[in-house]
Amino acid sequence: MERIAQKTQGNYKWYMIVMLVALILISIFTGVSDIRLSNLLSLTDTQKLVLLTSRIPRTFSLVLAGSTLAVSGLLMQQLTQNKFVSPTTAGTLASARLGIVIAVIFFSHSSLAYKTGLAFVFSLIGTFTFILFVRTVKLKNAVMIPLVGLMFGNIISSFSTYLAVQYEVVQNASSWLQGNFALISSENYQLLLLSVPLLIFIISLAHYFTILGLGRDVSLELGVPYGLLEFIGITIVSLATTAVILTAGSIPFVGIVVPNLVSIKKGDHFQKVLLPTAFSGALFLLITDIISRTMIYPYEIPIGVVIGVVGSVLFLYLLLRGESE
Repeated sequence: MERIAQKTQGNYKWYMIVMLVALILISIFTGVSDIRLSNLLSLTDTQKLVLLTSRIPRTFSLVLAGSTLAVSGLLMQQLTQNKFVSPTTAGTLASARLGIVIAVIFFSHSSLAYKTGLAFVFSLIGTFTFILFVRTVKLKNAVMIPLVGLMFGNIISSFSTYLAVQYEVVQNASSWLQGNFALISSENYQLLLLSVPLLIFIISLAHYFTILGLGRDVSLELGVPYGLLEFIGITIVSLATTAVILTAGSIPFVGIVVPNLVSIKKGDHFQKVLLPTAFSGALFLLITDIISRTMIYPYEIPIGVVIGVVGSVLFLYLLLRGESE
C-alpha cells in the first residue's frame, strides 16, 4: 500500500508539471496575433516582437503571480489557523491599494521603488491590524473571521475610492483596482521577480511554519520563536501581495480557494502542500487568463472579472462545505 501511495504521489507530480507546461504553451500562443507553435522557427519580425515583449512576459507573470498569491494565502491560513483567511479576506490587498492611491495622489512623480515601499507599508499595517483583531475577538468562528476581514477590506477600498474621486485620480488609480495582465510587457513585469526569493524563503522555513500551525504554546515549547516567525510570515505576504498588485492589479480569491482545494486532496500539512499549492495557483491563473482572452475573442475580459466570478462560486462552495463539516 505504501508503494502504491508513493507511486500515485509521483504520478500526481508529473501530471501537475505536464499540465503546467501545456497551459504555458497555450497561453503563449493565444492572442490576436496569429503565432503558432508549428511555425515557431519561421516567425516574422513582428511576430517575434509580440512573442518576446508581450506573450512570454505575460505568461511568466501569470505563473509567478498565481504561485505567489496561492502560497501567500496558504501562509496566512497557517499563521491565523483559519482556512478562510487570505490576502483577500485579511485586508492585505485593500490596504496595498490604499497605499498605491495615496502614492498616486501625493507622490505622483516618485519612483516605482518609492510607490512600492509605500504600498508595502500600508499592506503591512492593514494585515497586522487584522491579525490583532483575530487575537482579540472572542468568537473565533471559522466563517465569521474572514467575513469580517472582507468587510474590513471593503471599508478600506471604499476609502481608497473616495480619495481617488476627491483628488480626481480615478483613471490613474483604476489600473491597480482591477486585475488585468493585458498591459504586461517585457518592460514592466520585473517587480514580480521579487516573488522568487520570497517563495524560496518560505520553502526554506516551511518546517517552522508547519510547527507554527500548532499554536503559540506548542511552538514555544518546541523552541520555535513564534512572534518572530509570525512577523516574518506577515512581512513576506505583504511584500509579495504588493509586488503582484503593482504589476497586474488586484487579483482576488486565488489565495483562499486554491489552498483549500489543494488541502481537500492533499491534507493540511503545510510543508507537504506548499509546492502543490504553488503549482495549482499558477495553473488556476493560467486557466482563468486563457478564458478571459478567448471568451469574447478577439476582445479580452480583465482577468480580475473572471476570477471574481469563479472565485466567488468556489468560495461559497468552501464556506458551505466548511459549515456542513
